[in-house]
This record gives sequence, C-alpha cells and structure tokens, in this order.
Amino acid sequence: MDANFINIAIVVAYLVAMLAFGWWGKSRTRNNSDFLVAGRRLGPFLYTGTMAAVVLGGASTVGGVGLGYKFGISGMWLVVAIGSGVLLLSLLFAGTIQKLKIYTVSQMLTLRYGSRATQTSGIVMLAYTLMLCATSTGAYATIFVVLFGWDRALAIAIGGAIVLVYSTIGGMWSITLADQVQFVIKTVGIFLLMLPFTLNAAGGLDGIRSRVEDSFFQIDGIGIQTIITYFVVYTLGLLIGQDIWQRVFTAKTPQVARWGGATAGIYCILYGAAGALIGLGARVALPEIDVANLGKDVVYAEVATNLLPIGIGGLVLAAAVAAMMSTASGALIAAATVARADVLPFVASWFGKDINTEDSENPEHDVKANRMWVLALGIVAILIAIITKDVVAALTIAYDILVGGLLVAILGGLVWHRGTGVAAAASMAVGSVVTLGTMIVLEINAAAPLDGIYANEPIYFGLIASAVVYIAVSLLTKPTDPRVMRNWFARVAGRAEEEEAVPADALKPAIPDAVP
Repeated sequence: MDANFINIAIVVAYLVAMLAFGWWGKSRTRNNSDFLVAGRRLGPFLYTGTMAAVVLGGASTVGGVGLGYKFGISGMWLVVAIGSGVLLLSLLFAGTIQKLKIYTVSQMLTLRYGSRATQTSGIVMLAYTLMLCATSTGAYATIFVVLFGWDRALAIAIGGAIVLVYSTIGGMWSITLADQVQFVIKTVGIFLLMLPFTLNAAGGLDGIRSRVEDSFFQIDGIGIQTIITYFVVYTLGLLIGQDIWQRVFTAKTPQVARWGGATAGIYCILYGAAGALIGLGARVALPEIDVANLGKDVVYAEVATNLLPIGIGGLVLAAAVAAMMSTASGALIAAATVARADVLPFVASWFGKDINTEDSENPEHDVKANRMWVLALGIVAILIAIITKDVVAALTIAYDILVGGLLVAILGGLVWHRGTGVAAAASMAVGSVVTLGTMIVLEINAAAPLDGIYANEPIYFGLIASAVVYIAVSLLTKPTDPRVMRNWFARVAGRAEEEEAVPADALKPAIPDAVP
C-alpha cells in the first residue's frame, strides 16, 4: 500500500477524532465555568497533559527539530525557555492564581488593584491570543498543503474549521480531552518513534559526533544573545499569558496547579532536548536537506517521510498537527474569554453602559453566548491566517507589548503589596509606548524590512521603563484601598466567602464568582 496513502489515512482519522471530542465535551458543559475552565475540576493527569499540550506548539515541535538540524544540541534552548516559564509559573504563582477563582488576567488586576485603569490589559491580551491562534492555524495548514496537496487558503480554512468546531461545541472540556490525546501522540511521536529511529539512522551519538563539527555539541552553539532572548520573550511571556493562566484556572486544587504544572515544565525541557537530538541526527542521516532555501521547518517532515517506516510517519505527522492544534485551540478560547469578560465591558463603559457578561440566572444562555464569541473570533483568526502573509510579525509585536507592557504590573501585583492601581496603569502605558516606540525607531533605521520588529531592544527598554514607573509611582501614591486589599488577601487564601463589600466604582466590571 502507498506510504503516502497510509499517512493521509492516519491524519484524517486523527482529525475525525478531534471532531468527536467536541461532542463529548458538549455533554459535560452546563455552565460558564464548565465551558471556560472545565469546571475547575482537572486532576493531576489531565492537568499535566493539557498544560504541556498548550505550550508545546509548532515552534516547539517542528521548529525545535529544525533548530537541532541547524545548530545541534543548543537548538533545545527555545523549548527549554518555554519549559522554564511553565516551571516558574507553576512553582511560584500557580497555587495563588488557582485560588482566585477568576477567568482572566485582567480580572486579577482589577481584583488586586481595585482600579478600572488596568482594564486596558484586556485589549493587549486579546491581540496576543488572537495572533497566537492565527499563527498556529497557519502553521498546521502547511502540513495539509504537503500531505493533501491543497491550496494554502483551503488548508487553513479546513484545518481552522476543525479546531473551531470542537472548541465551539464543547469549550474547555473538549479542548482538554483533545489536548490529552494530542499529548499522548506527541509523546509517542517524539520520544518513542522519531528519536530512536533518527539516532539509529545516524549511527548513534558516536556516529553523529564523528561526522559533525564540535560546535554541534556545544551547549551555547546557538549564541548567548539568542538564548537570553528566548528566556526574556518566552519564559517571561508564559508567566502572564491568558492562554496559560486559563489552564491554571482549570486545576482542581492549588496543589494540582503547582505540581502538575511543574511536571509539565520538566516534560517540556525533556521534549526540547529530544527535538534537538532528532534534528542533530537528521543532520547526519539526511545531510542533503536544503534548509537555506526551504527553511529549517521542513526537517521534521523530511524525517517523518524518509527515516520512519510506513505508517509510523503518518503518526509523527499527526503529532505535528496535534502540537499546533492544541496551541490554536487554547489561544482561541483564551481570546474569546478575554473579549467577552474584559474587552466588551471596558468598551461599553466608554459609552456609559455597565455590562455584566455573566448571566447567572440562565447558565445555558451564558454558555451559548460564549460559544458565539469562540465562533466569531475563530473565523477572524482563520481570515487573518489566510490574508496576512507574515502573521509572525504581528505576533511578535503583541508578544513584545505583552511582556514589555504588562509583565511588571501583573507580577508586581502578585509579589509586592505596596504596588498601587495608578502605578500599574502607568507602568502598562509607559511600557507599551516605549516598546512600540523603540520598535518603530528601529524599523525605520533597519537595513532590511522587519529587522526592527524582530529586534530584542524594544522588549528590554519596555521592561525597564515599566519597572521604574511602577516602583516610583507606587511609592508616590496612596496605598491601595484597605478594603480592596482585604478582599485580595481573602481570595489568595482561598476564602472568597470572607470578602466584604467594596465601593461600586472600585471593582467594575463585576468579577465572576466574586461573591457566592
């Protein structure tokens, strides 16, 4: 039987299964909490799998192998930085975040500072999650182009529609089950199939060492500056991303959030090392790959089709699709949550309207509204992926503003009780403006298009400016209202029922689950 036919059959079977998960999730979705955060009921096994799946996307899987092919063992640093972000978030903050019983990062800022001014964070978070979804959608569509011979736009539309269907129907429950299957497929595909087959084809580590330059085994071969950039962008970005926090909200207990997430972080680091070794082995076994013209991302597909037996290659290609779909679905539901819970009330307030997006009297109506937001933003993400030729540039801008503008206010609120709402709002504004301004200046003076956008300086300058403003303004302004802080400490201690009434102008829009 034709090898390509078998590969196609395996991928198609996987895609059909994804649709089936949507209907399974629908049966478990009865209210807002079920749809957005899986009822906050995930135990260690489900939580670890879904956390690892959402952060290990196409850049980690296909990109990680390509970096290994180009740079050797040091190609692991991209994924190691991602795993480190998950590890730090889990050990330092996940327990606290889980106790808050909220839905978005912006709600945490409102709860902590008692200020409407921090609601602008929702707009930045929406841009980030929407671009992340569009980037992942365009990425897995490239697999369909190669496998099925489809036009790029058709591949994006069909692939995006599959993610859209199971995410819209079942919400986080469907995404969780899909992530669990995707986690298993990725684990088998990378650790049990690609790694041993590729190393065997290359003659093992000794065979590889004898046929490549010593630099391929140097831990810093990719460059110290590049390694630092990975940690600044990805590790810090993962600490505050809505798509990651929303998975933390699904944990059943603070202990599950902390230790299940830490396990996922360690898994990610091992995943990065395995990907780099696969790429390094492919460097010897398939030295003729033209990465200069085709790009390093083709290495993954070349390994799947040329080094693996018939049938197994299809499973490995399904693993790549799984990696990208898990990131896309996680970003999509995060975008919908932020849009409805944060951005809609904030924009409505400009016109003097007070919108409470949680219909506690009619849970079924509330779930329907969330489904409509997922559907609408999913269509927008698909259109962006089709129309935009360089979604990565837009994602880079959103990522830089996310870290340069929001990181200090978010982490400052978690670790420094003296931080104030005025300081948080000022640091977000200054950090975002400095990040964007530096990016524009560098782009104007760049020797080639997009050099300024992809530069490292904007995020560094943004972080420094944001931190200076946050500390200075906090010390120069009145401490946060004691009643707001008492409510915050009650939440952090897991005692939401002890919260007292707060002035009406302090905590609008209403925070879901604020008072039972």
